[in-house]
Amino acid sequence: MRKLIKDCDYVLLLLEENGLVTREQVEAAKESALSGDGTEDAIDKLRKSGAVSEENLLNMLAQQYGMEIIDLDQYDIPADVLSSLSTEVVRYYGVIPVMRHDDILTVAMSDPTDVEKLDTIRYLMNGDVEAVIASEEQIRRAIEKYYREADSSAEKVADDKDMAESDLVIEGTKEGEFGGFGAETEDNTPILRLVQKLIIDAYNMRASDIHLEPMEKRYRVRYRIDGALREVNGPPKYLQANFTSRVKLMARLDITEKRIPQDGRIKCSIGDKDIDLRVSSIPTIFGESIVMRILDKASIQLDVPKLGFYADDLDMVNKIISYPDGIFLVTGPTGSGKTTSLYAFLNTINTPARKLITVEDPIEYQLPGINQVQVDRHVDMTFASALRSMLRQAPNIIMIGEIRDLETAEIAINASLTGHLVFSTLHTNDAPGAVTRLVDMGVKPFLVATSLRAVMAQRLLRRICPQCKAPYEPSAAEARILNLTPEYLANHQFYKGKGCRACGHTGYKGRIGIYEIFLVTEEIGKLIFANETSGTLRDFARRNGMRSLRDDAMRKAEAGISTLEEVIFTTLRDEN
Repeated sequence: MRKLIKDCDYVLLLLEENGLVTREQVEAAKESALSGDGTEDAIDKLRKSGAVSEENLLNMLAQQYGMEIIDLDQYDIPADVLSSLSTEVVRYYGVIPVMRHDDILTVAMSDPTDVEKLDTIRYLMNGDVEAVIASEEQIRRAIEKYYREADSSAEKVADDKDMAESDLVIEGTKEGEFGGFGAETEDNTPILRLVQKLIIDAYNMRASDIHLEPMEKRYRVRYRIDGALREVNGPPKYLQANFTSRVKLMARLDITEKRIPQDGRIKCSIGDKDIDLRVSSIPTIFGESIVMRILDKASIQLDVPKLGFYADDLDMVNKIISYPDGIFLVTGPTGSGKTTSLYAFLNTINTPARKLITVEDPIEYQLPGINQVQVDRHVDMTFASALRSMLRQAPNIIMIGEIRDLETAEIAINASLTGHLVFSTLHTNDAPGAVTRLVDMGVKPFLVATSLRAVMAQRLLRRICPQCKAPYEPSAAEARILNLTPEYLANHQFYKGKGCRACGHTGYKGRIGIYEIFLVTEEIGKLIFANETSGTLRDFARRNGMRSLRDDAMRKAEAGISTLEEVIFTTLRDEN
């Protein structure tokens, strides 16, 4: 389908003023275009009827806009110039780069009235771009001639992967969903198939994230599996621009903007599984680095006992989440399973007799029976503003995705003091550190002591692969780091995975949570009120029975669930 002239009325006026057509011909062409299906404008009708030739039209536009006309059929475009724009950008905008001189890129276009298109390409190039005029048919032939090799290469790579496209369905790949640029046409299917294969492979390998990282001489692809990054075969470097454009289009990001970070989302299904991909793009020196986080709605664990708690910790957690009011915080770094734990807690206490509201950024999974609110800073829907409005909804239980500032913390505390049970997260290394973090934000110690019921720090420990699990003797270094005595080692058997096909030869398959639960008792409340340090709080809690993250990890290593190596790596900052 021909791309219509941007400023059709102005060009019609020029044609009439230059004596190339009559007023009657213009009116007839307009009427014909209006009665048509919208695929042709009045200029198309004039050309089709023979009222004006392509040559006369181009000569008039060139003279009017002070541009040169280029005969692409007689012009040889250098390879380094062609690489300035990706295949998808060239095909979508209907332009082709023809030369570069003094850091100025010259592109051939058929519609010089479309100045927005030229500005967009300047954004894409982050530099100066000039235009020359060529017929639309010549541009189409040149694109087929010069960019066919990149499409063929992508087709070959996609075919080599032996992937059935029906395995994955991406929402919005039908024509028009991406403003016309995302249609599954013969032109862009190879790149789309490569992206589909990448997503399917990541899903089948149980990856939580896909990392697309442009290096100087290669395009690196890594999957995060069980918390560890693993490099896999990626597309060749020369397909980087095409690959990046395709992913950004699927995530509905602005492909013309390469200078600032962007976030988006891809909704798709693999077989009968609904999958969400959270997409983050950030500019780097060698191109845009993209991370896609895989959110499998079917895999989220909403059963608290299956999170990895031992019986004593499970009893403690069930007691905490049954409190009528107060704040329960879950702490840990990004990717430590905090959101999964909170969702499991909410799912457990979600009954028809209670009203539950959450405010999240973003909403990772939709929970039935729970009112979930998405943060949107573009309309001033922050955690604090959403929380204020939520309290007017008379909820029994509130979940705040994260307490990031004093305003949010104060509203959460006030809510807990007025009869609400509040769940939230903080980024701290251990559970007692949450108290210090709140005080550092500006919350008064007496408010923390009064409102805080408990803090749970957590990490994810890799499980030993059950298919290659075998006993082993801990090394001297492991025994030294973990303070394991010869008597202790003599009475305990430890295991590790040898590595097999099932676990990708890593020795690990899956993860389990380890937990540190800090209960705010009356004695600890007094210490918080006295503004004692987190170290003092931690020492007191340990003396009174609190197990550290390393203690819980060691219990799971002793049970043959994980390895001592994993215990050391995961709890390196944890002090005994």
